[in-house]
Amino acid sequence: MSWDANDVALLKQLWAEGHSAGQIASRLGHSRNAVSAKLKRLGHKRDHKPPTASPKIVSVPTRRPKLAAACARSVDMVVSKPKLSKPKTSKAKTVAQPTREFTKRELYAMLADAVRNTG
Repeated sequence: MSWDANDVALLKQLWAEGHSAGQIASRLGHSRNAVSAKLKRLGHKRDHKPPTASPKIVSVPTRRPKLAAACARSVDMVVSKPKLSKPKTSKAKTVAQPTREFTKRELYAMLADAVRNTG
C-alpha cells in the first residue's frame, strides 16, 4: 500500500499530537512497521516520543520491607523458662524461686539437642 499526501499529512498530525505508531497504524490502515519506517524517512526516530510529549518523571521512594517481629529483636533476647508445678507437701509457705532465663542461643541449642535425640 502506498502513502498518499493525505495519509502523510494525517501521519504528521497524529505524531505531533502524541499518538503512538501502533495507534496511527490502526487509524490509517497500515502496519506499525510501515508507519515507523515512514516516520524514519520523514526524520523522526522510531524509539523516541514526539516532541510534544513531555513526560514528568518522578522518583518513587524505595520501600523498605517490614521486619518480622522475631527478626526485629536482638539475638540475645532473654526468654523466661516455663514454671513447672510442684506438688505441695508441706503447709508452710514456700518462697517462689526466680526462674532462670535462657537466651535465644541457648534455646536453639536445646532444640537442636532434642531433635538429635529423637531420631
